[in-house]
Amino acid sequence: MSKSCKSLLPPNSTPQERALEATLARISDVPVPLRQLYNADTCPINLLPWLAWQLSIDNWKPYWSEAVRRARVRSAMTIHRQKGTAKSVKDVVAAFGGSILLREWWQKTPMGAPHTFDLLMTLTGAGGQTATAAFVDDVIAEVNRTKPVRSHFTFTQGTHTQTAIAIVTGLRPVIYARLNLTEA
Repeated sequence: MSKSCKSLLPPNSTPQERALEATLARISDVPVPLRQLYNADTCPINLLPWLAWQLSIDNWKPYWSEAVRRARVRSAMTIHRQKGTAKSVKDVVAAFGGSILLREWWQKTPMGAPHTFDLLMTLTGAGGQTATAAFVDDVIAEVNRTKPVRSHFTFTQGTHTQTAIAIVTGLRPVIYARLNLTEA
């Protein structure tokens, strides 16, 4: 124990108690980078599940990409503050690297059943995460946790195929021209 601090132990303390006190007196010398540990972007990946647990993230899968896990932690507080709103549902899907089109019952023509909404979701796969069936089930489970409790929804999964459409569009005139040449 340092000479500047007086001992709080009684005079009849054992040598083991004094050694323990001296050891614990130096614990404040251990650096703890709290700003780094509480930031989703700088937290070491092996400590990220503990940060997620502290922020009450209910669902955590080890097969998610690092980008998805960090996005989930980053958006956890915002989602908890807005839980039960359409914005929170959009934020949950965005944390998984997707986008949604959400139409509530009063936005439909004709109006739908009260407290229902349609959800068209496109998962682009943030951070190299592929949209497997299990991954989509995880996203739907999070939407169920976030949506208003009284609301029910229909789910449709969309696909993101900009490149595939461009290739098909470019090949279509070639195929058409080839067919015309064979008929002549």
